[in-house]
Amino acid sequence: MSKQPTGIGFVGCDLQRSPADNGAHSHDTAQGHTHRQEVSINGTRITTVDIHAHCAVPEALAVLDLPCEKDTLLMSDPAERIAAMDSQGIDISALSINPYWYHAERDAAAELIRIQNEGLAEICAANPDRFVAFATIALQHPELAVEQIEYGVKQLGLRGVSIGCEVEGEELADPRFDPVWAKCDELDLLVFMHPKGTPSMVAGRRLSGSGVLQNTIGNPLDTTIALSHLIFEGTLDRHPGLKICAVHGGGYFASYAHRSDAVIRTFPQRVGPLPKKNPTQYLKDGQLYFDTIVFDPEALNYLISQTGSDKIMIGTDYPYGWTSTEVELVMRTPGLTDDERIAILGGTAAKLLGLDR
Repeated sequence: MSKQPTGIGFVGCDLQRSPADNGAHSHDTAQGHTHRQEVSINGTRITTVDIHAHCAVPEALAVLDLPCEKDTLLMSDPAERIAAMDSQGIDISALSINPYWYHAERDAAAELIRIQNEGLAEICAANPDRFVAFATIALQHPELAVEQIEYGVKQLGLRGVSIGCEVEGEELADPRFDPVWAKCDELDLLVFMHPKGTPSMVAGRRLSGSGVLQNTIGNPLDTTIALSHLIFEGTLDRHPGLKICAVHGGGYFASYAHRSDAVIRTFPQRVGPLPKKNPTQYLKDGQLYFDTIVFDPEALNYLISQTGSDKIMIGTDYPYGWTSTEVELVMRTPGLTDDERIAILGGTAAKLLGLDR
């Protein structure tokens, strides 16, 4: 196996570099001279896909008279975003928008989602080799959400569906949302699930104080609760073709799912209707996928040990600054084969998003 260039990856893989710049292939872009890191594995160029990248459509925010949280979420001029992608070795970003509209009445939600999804489609059409996007939906109105999925995917060319971890206090496992999951299953769509930080716990001040706990703990906890309900309430069993990407490495679920197995053995009479499989098995069987935002090679190795490398995709959480080194994280994680690195860096995401068709 080839030896990795200093400071960039792990044995057997490299970010291909030119002699002129000690590494990055140089590309002239509309925003000026930007070094675009091109990822190669044993001399073969691969396409990297960031499954977890945020943006905003200000015209949709205006429907609810809301401001944009960060200017870097805006995509009217994608030059800054593309420059960041180039510097991180990201070829394609899958754009998503965190739900802020689940409280909206039907008419407002319909208008907002139409504007938002059409805006996402325009962003992707302007740079089709760099951006794809997840359709947004008014999940609080399931019948409307099904229509929005049809329009977003079939008419606008969006590549999946993005959702939150709960809907104004309602769990995703509530049977009233089943028509949405059935439609995603029918169309073979990846559902990108992003947390909002357990707002009830924030309101109760358990996550107040130092440490930004409403995000640091609240976001992964929100994901863990959602996944647990989807398993124990039978949603994944009712929709065996449903595929969900749980971000931030799936929260805490993968690291402690064996306790969920144990509760079935210990208190079977209290669990309720039992899921068809042990909870740990859902991590491995192709319904649940995860991003790499776990910050450490040993943490990534453990996540892979519980799920399989084919369930993992790189994610950056751009533009929130949690990480800018996900490609390097994968390169530096020991024990991975070349094929596993190729899958994590882009192959699995390309398959799930239909980019390989």
